[in-house]
Amino acid sequence: MSISAAEVNKLRQLTGAGLMDCKKALTESNGDLDVAVDLLRAKGAKISAKRADRSASEGAIIAITNEDNSIGVVVELNCETDFVGKNEGFVKLATSIAHVALENKAKSKEELMELSIDGVTIKARLLDEMAKIGEKIELGAYGTVEGTNVVSYIHGGNKLGVLVNLNNSGNDANREAGKDVAMQIAAMNPVALNESSVSADTIERELAVGREQAIAEGKPEQIVEKIAQGKLNKFYKDNTLMRQDFVKDGSKSVEKMLNEVESGLTVTDFCRIQLGSS
Repeated sequence: MSISAAEVNKLRQLTGAGLMDCKKALTESNGDLDVAVDLLRAKGAKISAKRADRSASEGAIIAITNEDNSIGVVVELNCETDFVGKNEGFVKLATSIAHVALENKAKSKEELMELSIDGVTIKARLLDEMAKIGEKIELGAYGTVEGTNVVSYIHGGNKLGVLVNLNNSGNDANREAGKDVAMQIAAMNPVALNESSVSADTIERELAVGREQAIAEGKPEQIVEKIAQGKLNKFYKDNTLMRQDFVKDGSKSVEKMLNEVESGLTVTDFCRIQLGSS
């Protein structure tokens, strides 16, 4: 049967697939648009299965907040090659997924996969994309932060995304400080917000390492524990956000910088996602 250009174009708009793939799918489906869509998604599913063992560590990360800065999301969309990850259409898809996540306040990656873009679930949309480009495409890490003053930051050409929430209502000064903190998080990768939010397992591991080092250096047994505690304090300073030296001014900590911007200003939560790290 004859397939019109209008039919092919409509299928392309629905799936994003290539011209010849759309024409072939419509021919095989005898012009049935719904069946043609299913055929193209089946192709995407076959690509997904065939390339299941491939590494999808490239892609794009999008970090955005809503208008009143009360909630933010970070979405990682993965592919196999840097070439695809930098493609405008791929970044646009990642951005669309982030907006859907934000609008629906998705709590998890699994919940997000079932939400829809223009009437098509994200799960199906990823199959469409795989059929179109022939690479493994998958949703990687996903994070969300809620609060009173959420700031988002994207670093390195969509390679890393950060969300940080400040405790005070937003104004120009503290939002600029929030952006500085987000850049700090991107650069210094703190393991926790402050000492109290470091896990017990991490604390015990750091103390054990400190003890082992002290004993290996021949330190007297009675001061081994004191040395280990000192090394733990150094760990806190280097690896917890509020105690880290502020990257823009090493003479003060992040905590002190924020308090100088606005009395009592502090960070209550943050999220950092780096491409390929999940």
